[in-house]
Amino acid sequence: MGPNESRNLVISIGAGIFASFMIYSYSQEKKAEYDKQYGDTKRIVIAKEDIAEMQTVYDNMLETVERPSKFIEPDAIQATEEIVGNVAAVPIKKGQQFVRSRLLTPGPDTGISLQVAPSKRAITIPIDEVRGIAKLIRPGDRLDIYAAVDTGKGINQRREVQVLMQDVVVLATGLSVVNNIPRIFEVDSSGKNAQQIALTGDSKYTTITVESSPKEAQDLIYILSTSPGNLYFTLRNPNDRVALTRQPASTAESVLGRPTANLDSPVIAAPPPVAPIAPPSNVRPPPQNQNRSRGGFKRL
Repeated sequence: MGPNESRNLVISIGAGIFASFMIYSYSQEKKAEYDKQYGDTKRIVIAKEDIAEMQTVYDNMLETVERPSKFIEPDAIQATEEIVGNVAAVPIKKGQQFVRSRLLTPGPDTGISLQVAPSKRAITIPIDEVRGIAKLIRPGDRLDIYAAVDTGKGINQRREVQVLMQDVVVLATGLSVVNNIPRIFEVDSSGKNAQQIALTGDSKYTTITVESSPKEAQDLIYILSTSPGNLYFTLRNPNDRVALTRQPASTAESVLGRPTANLDSPVIAAPPPVAPIAPPSNVRPPPQNQNRSRGGFKRL
């Protein structure tokens, strides 16, 4: 490379550095003017799509952006964790900022219809301490539901216990709903003072609301209409989502290890005895005075 080429390269590099510096200086100057006019930028949460009134807000509906302070609404929410699981109190348009006045906490006032998955149904079941795991069930827990059903009639009547539903999500315990702030306010006996009660340790509820398919709801309604006290619940680990193979029904015989007789099966009568068949009268009896000899029979 000659001297002229080296000089031109140095000049080009210097011009590039100078141009970059000027662009940076200009951008910083404009940013200072912008911040002075509109204020510093802050991170806020906006709607990524249109959200209908009373619709539950999930993380895929949210977007975090930088906005000048002058264009940020008062009480705007900056963290998505404060929004997810709440319910839109009013319709929220795409790009609109989230403020606390536009959100409701799920609870009795908002209902649980939006918590029910599509094609599922919510149904309420009465419980007590024995059948309801000492009332330690909480919204969001998952249960297996067992039914004790009486079958047969008269002396053939017996009770069978079998799993009815598996991996059932609990939507509510009493008035405590999934994602609800775990507290309620009750007025004392004087009717003047309100006291706050934490629902995290509430055991006053007498019902639970679970999610089911239409067929499962139909089965539950049958049992609730005939013997509601014959439903029992077992609690699952929240990470255990495996549906177990349905086991044979438990009966008194199976619990005691005795042979199980199927009393519903029809009794098959034994076939009648078959009478011996007499030989025809025109058949001549074999000769009596025959003696066996080598090579055949010989008359004496």
